[in-house]
Amino acid sequence: MTIKTVGLIGAGLMGHGIGKNIVEKGFALVTMARRNRAPVEDLMKRGARELKTPAEIAAASDLVITVVTDTPQVEDTVYGPNGILASGKKGLIIADCSTAIPESTKKIAADCAAKGMTFIDTPMTRTPREAEAGKLGLMVGGDKAVLEKIRPVLETFSDLIIHTGEVGTAHQVKLINNFLSLGHAAIAAEAISVAAKAGVDMTSLRDIVMGGGAASVMFGRLINVPLSDDDSHAKFAIRNARKDLRYYTNMTENMPVASPIAEAIHQTFVLADTLGYGERFVPRLIDMMVKNSGGKA
Repeated sequence: MTIKTVGLIGAGLMGHGIGKNIVEKGFALVTMARRNRAPVEDLMKRGARELKTPAEIAAASDLVITVVTDTPQVEDTVYGPNGILASGKKGLIIADCSTAIPESTKKIAADCAAKGMTFIDTPMTRTPREAEAGKLGLMVGGDKAVLEKIRPVLETFSDLIIHTGEVGTAHQVKLINNFLSLGHAAIAAEAISVAAKAGVDMTSLRDIVMGGGAASVMFGRLINVPLSDDDSHAKFAIRNARKDLRYYTNMTENMPVASPIAEAIHQTFVLADTLGYGERFVPRLIDMMVKNSGGKA
């Protein structure tokens, strides 16, 4: 089966760029609005068609891409009364770009298979900027033959596609990747807040860190907060980061594997969320830490 029509559920910060690249690079696109209509309106101007429910999206599509916030939303999209399974569309492929609990992913895949559908996990790396540019990184868990079937669609919005193994393994890799990136962010935020308290020149700090072994992508993004009050280099909400870290620590606990560093990092994001920073982007961890140390955020 050749993929002709793609359904997109979740046209938000990441999903808009995904949808834009799909429709502009030759595929028919159907999508739906959730909380924010603006991204859907923009996709419609580019040629997409709006439908009302996940079931309608599934019925009209050869491939459905879900880009929602968490496992409960993925499960509702699939199992809800107007969910994907309700469409009864045999042969449908569902690619989940969300960050989700691997065990739930495996269950959903089995339930979809029982209905003649194929569910694979295709979580993303990078930021909304790369989504708009068509340069996301993707991990793919599932049958390699399914990956090859949908690769032409995935390549419209990604320039790195890594097959990780059977279904569920991509979400495992995603959680490990996010633990690393968010851990680097928490460490960078603490270092920058200490530098602010000490009165260190931030340009000097940036140049020495980024020129040596302490350099990290996240430090390079977060240092823009003290330099130019710019948090746009890591557009990922602290509350979502908190959720991803919770999924990671739950995964390690169920293995079981001790993850004391991850627990400390998770609690850093919990603290930021409870102090009112949940909807702010991850670089604003710096503001929370500076304020907690008696400075002005």
